[in-house]
Amino acid sequence: MSEKAGTDSSASHGVDDGVQQEAVRAAQERTLGLYHQLMKINAASHLIRTLRQLGVVDALREKQCTLEQLCEDRKLHADVLSEILDAAVAIGIVEQYQDDYALSRAAHLLCQYDHDLADEHWQKLAGLASGEITRQAIDDRLHNDHLAATQWTHTPAAMEAAEVLDFGGDSSGQVAEILDLGCGSAVWTCAMAYRDPNTKVTAVDHPAALEAASNTAASIGLGDRFQTISGDPLNLQLVESAYDWVVIAQRLSGLGGGIESEKFLNKAARYLKPGGRLVVIDLVEIGGKPTLADRVDSLRLKLATRHGEVLTPQQLQKLMASAGLCECQFALLSKGHSKMGVAVARRAEESN
Repeated sequence: MSEKAGTDSSASHGVDDGVQQEAVRAAQERTLGLYHQLMKINAASHLIRTLRQLGVVDALREKQCTLEQLCEDRKLHADVLSEILDAAVAIGIVEQYQDDYALSRAAHLLCQYDHDLADEHWQKLAGLASGEITRQAIDDRLHNDHLAATQWTHTPAAMEAAEVLDFGGDSSGQVAEILDLGCGSAVWTCAMAYRDPNTKVTAVDHPAALEAASNTAASIGLGDRFQTISGDPLNLQLVESAYDWVVIAQRLSGLGGGIESEKFLNKAARYLKPGGRLVVIDLVEIGGKPTLADRVDSLRLKLATRHGEVLTPQQLQKLMASAGLCECQFALLSKGHSKMGVAVARRAEESN
């Protein structure tokens, strides 16, 4: 009896040792995998900057070039440049068509909206962390201009948001007036109007943003269902109780969760008709382990705005309630490259 017990005990220890060794090996593999991933990210970053430093990015922005043309124009060594271009093709910065090289569409976007690969922006991060740079000195308009220029990249999420809010689902035929406060390029409200032909959009922002917004509306044929009002959406006074919907898209996070957001929402709520709905679409913090994209979005706000922060759904609901709105609901949008959410609340009907 005791011998059998000893044998069973030895076997059990052997199994435990095997499981432990397998766990150690798995942990080592994860560590090595992360190491190689980080090294590739770092190498890709240096590779893109090397292409820019050598003038290859500028050359390929103008036209397609062969290896020989690039070497001749930029006085470069073919054996080294050939390998650099192969690596650039592998990470999607450059595309190759037989003997010709061209900048990829993604790289064109990168150069268009971040001509210096956002180096000037990110180089401020250390100064912000050390206190050499203060957020009070930041000009928020640059952040809003960048949003207006790049907002079209959120088109899939905008179409999803319009569906979540049930635009196009009302068969009554009654016209709904939408006010887009701080419209940027108006991607979000144009998606709503595109889904529902019984809507009209009034977009409010600075002139440069309104130009982009008008182009968005024209591209999908909204015609006279889209109009603009030029001015600062935070300070402009509009007709109160005039709109069925007021939309604030990608602007609240730039103001943060404090008094500036409260003032903005209080003003926005006054523009609603009784029973009208206020919609906030923005980056959200929903808990759990943050991804790299989450932290990049958050750091961008800290670098580009005086008070900006990514808000939680609970913060959005609290801000809406403080503006006198009720029945606040929240939905996370699944389409898009950032963690975006849509919060909607209703202005109470006026009592007799």
